[in-house]
Amino acid sequence: MVYETSMTQETLNEMVSDFALFDDWEERYRYLIDLGRGLPPMDEALKTDETLVRGCTSRVWIVPEIRDGKFYFKADSDAHIVRGLIAILDKTYQGVEVAKLGQIDIQAAFAKMGLDQNLSPNRRNGFFAMVERIQSCAV
Repeated sequence: MVYETSMTQETLNEMVSDFALFDDWEERYRYLIDLGRGLPPMDEALKTDETLVRGCTSRVWIVPEIRDGKFYFKADSDAHIVRGLIAILDKTYQGVEVAKLGQIDIQAAFAKMGLDQNLSPNRRNGFFAMVERIQSCAV
């Protein structure tokens, strides 16, 4: 896959390395939850049926914005682990050129972080529903 910039690939590699620092999945879950705590709060008025992501067990809202040909978004969830997954997407996709959104191989990074093996099928499906929502903004 081609990446938007080497920065996106560096960010993905750093996240993979960060997850590798933890010996067990309890520590990785705590790390994931901590990542989610770092997300900026989302205005409650943005949490509507229109911004709700379908395919997630937890409630997840994504509000995309395109400025100067680049993709930005606000997102939130009612689940701590899902907020952590949003934080991964935030680090990966914020500021990427819209035309390049579909070129980021987030699935490979997800697997390298071990998330594909250690999250429930519902959480995995929800993660990729969020990715699909983001990538649908690509032109």
